[in-house]
Amino acid sequence: MPTAETVTQTLSAHFEDVKQQIREDCGLTNISYDTWIFPLSFLSYQDGVVSILIPTDNLLQQSYLEKHYIDFFRVALSEQAGINVDVSFVLPKDTPSLKEQGHETDPFPEEEEAAVTSSLSDFSGLNVKYRFDNFVVGGNNNFAYSAALAVAESPGDAYNPLFLYGGPGLGKTHLMHSIGHFIGHNKPGSKILYVTSEHFTNEVIEAIRSGQKDSKIMSRFREKYRTVDVLLLDDVQFIIGKESTQEEFFHTFNALKEAGKQIVLSSDKPPKQMETLEERFRSRFESGLIADIQAPDYETKMAIMKKLGEQYPVEIDDGAFAYIANNIKSNIRQLEGAFNKIIAFSRINNVPRITEEIAAEALKDFLYPDADRIVTYQRVIDTICEHFSISKDELLSSKRSAEVVLPRQLAMYISRKYVPNNSYKEIGKELGGKDHTTVISGEKRVIDLLKSDSEVERTLDILIKKINPSL
Repeated sequence: MPTAETVTQTLSAHFEDVKQQIREDCGLTNISYDTWIFPLSFLSYQDGVVSILIPTDNLLQQSYLEKHYIDFFRVALSEQAGINVDVSFVLPKDTPSLKEQGHETDPFPEEEEAAVTSSLSDFSGLNVKYRFDNFVVGGNNNFAYSAALAVAESPGDAYNPLFLYGGPGLGKTHLMHSIGHFIGHNKPGSKILYVTSEHFTNEVIEAIRSGQKDSKIMSRFREKYRTVDVLLLDDVQFIIGKESTQEEFFHTFNALKEAGKQIVLSSDKPPKQMETLEERFRSRFESGLIADIQAPDYETKMAIMKKLGEQYPVEIDDGAFAYIANNIKSNIRQLEGAFNKIIAFSRINNVPRITEEIAAEALKDFLYPDADRIVTYQRVIDTICEHFSISKDELLSSKRSAEVVLPRQLAMYISRKYVPNNSYKEIGKELGGKDHTTVISGEKRVIDLLKSDSEVERTLDILIKKINPSL
């Protein structure tokens, strides 16, 4: 019988071999191995138990390892040790002396390039650009990434539904497409469907309209959505409040869940914050796993841009990356837009190396200085007129037609909420000499609509982002 010291030395020396054995025994892809197994390290052996360290305090990863890999580790470690051992996956928070021992592990290993066959782009609605292997993982999205990968590896089993939420441009859609591609790659023949709520709504409307002439059309619509293996529905918040659409989705959700099919939903907020969400939807959305994506921190933004930079031969200084990271506060989509702009600028001007100064010059019209971020009446008026395709004279007039009433009320609401040092009287004056009671009434009308009309809520969000992307 080997001593505890001998077992410790043996397992510590051969732990990498153990991980490779599990990789082979489980037939893991590069992405699965790099996410779940590669970051693990041998911690200790005591009283017949091998403690394995998970590098970050990720309860999801701990739970997933215990469910899917603990038996494989028991077998592989017992073979190496020459005795039967048990296994425990340990989080850093449960090992207070870890840092004192100098035990450090990189929580985000570099991902290997994964081959993606062109056939994956043929799956309905999937964008071939969005895959796990080009999704940059950071502290802001690690939980959502792990959850998405767990779902992709065990669709219909791991977490169903998976509900992703976060602000616009943070990576929800990227993860949803990644799930679809991963399943399509590893489970050929799976019927996968990605769709936005807007598209789903339009199909419901068309099926109802055409179904009056042909009763089979609605049946075909239901068959399309209720026979898939994976349904990925983006921006589910826009379905809420549309009676016929949400009723069809309710029954589609139930049919897929009962059949053990995977459902992945995304939204800008969690179910508990959706004020007009019916309880029957709330309970179903919360029955699986809810994962949020936060705004990226500085390190994650730098990692995203360096990964983007690998696609281009031009040399880019860290100072240029830092300039973008410091000026783009929250939105990855805007971050990518800024990066693409400096690349275009370098090509047009034959710049061989992009420095911080070059980045500042390229982005001077893209990034607002702090003074220009102030919301003004003029910016509100111009943005609303452009969005609704109406003239400034129409907006500021006393016309009561439907085409101008809502835009005018939205202008009043936005001005009251975002223009600094305002008053109802001043807002009325700027919006065509309206009485202050008209402004109060217009603001109240928008507040009421936001409680019941998701389209108004969506329009307001778009307008605010157009007026000032940092809001």
